[in-house]
Amino acid sequence: MTLLAQISDLHLDGSTRATRRATRVMDYLRTLPRPVDALLVTGDIADHGTEAEYEEAARILDAPFPVLMCPGNHDARPAYRKALLGEAPGDGPVNRAHLIAGTAILMCDATIPGRDEGRLDAETLTWIDATLSALPQDTPALIAFHQPPVELHHPLPDSCMLEEPGALADVLAAHPQVVAVLTGHAHTAAASAFAGRPLIVGPAVTWTLRLPWEGDRAADLDQPPGLAFHVLSDDRRLTTHYRVVL
Repeated sequence: MTLLAQISDLHLDGSTRATRRATRVMDYLRTLPRPVDALLVTGDIADHGTEAEYEEAARILDAPFPVLMCPGNHDARPAYRKALLGEAPGDGPVNRAHLIAGTAILMCDATIPGRDEGRLDAETLTWIDATLSALPQDTPALIAFHQPPVELHHPLPDSCMLEEPGALADVLAAHPQVVAVLTGHAHTAAASAFAGRPLIVGPAVTWTLRLPWEGDRAADLDQPPGLAFHVLSDDRRLTTHYRVVL
C-alpha cells in the first residue's frame, strides 16, 4: 500500500494569511501517527513567482517525508528552479519522476509561461512516454500536473484548463500501468475521469472555489485549507479521502 498526501495552490505571497494556511497544513501532515510516504504539491506554490516566495515555500514544505512538486501557472520556472530546487535557473519544463513505495510518480510541467492555460509540450510528452516505457510492467504509476484536462463545470477553471488533452490521452493509451491522473488549479476537490482513468483534482490551500449553484462570488476565503489523501492498494485500486485543516 502506498499512502500519499496532495496539496495544491498555496499561492504564497508573503502575506500572513497565506503563510499561516500553508503552515497549518504542513504541521498537520508532520504530526500524523502514520507518516505519508510522500506529499505531492500540484502547482501554484508561489503567487508571483519570485525567489523570496520560493524561499518561503522551501521552509514551509520542509518535512521528514519526500515532497514532490510540479509548477502551476503562477509559478516561474527560473526562480522555481533556483530557490526551490537549488538548481541553475532555466526556462525548460520542470519534469521529475520519483519511485515511492513501489509506485512511480511523474510530476509534470504543464505550464505555458505567461498564460493561465496549460499544455504538455512535445518535450514533456516524450519524457512521459520514455519514463513509463522504462518502468517494469508491474510498477503502478501516477501522473500529476497542474491544469485539469477536462471541464469541471465552472467558468473559471474551465477557461484555462489543459489544452490539447488528446495528446496525453494518446500517450496513456500505450501505458496501462498508469492508475490515475492528479491535478490542482481548480481550487475545488473534484473527481472525474480522463483517458479511462480516474482524474482526481486536489483542493486548494489558499481559497476554495464556490461552484455556480453555490453563489456568484467564485472565491470563498472563509473555507479552511484542504488536502487529499490517496491510498494505492496492492491491486492498483486508488482510494481518495479529502480533509480540511481547521
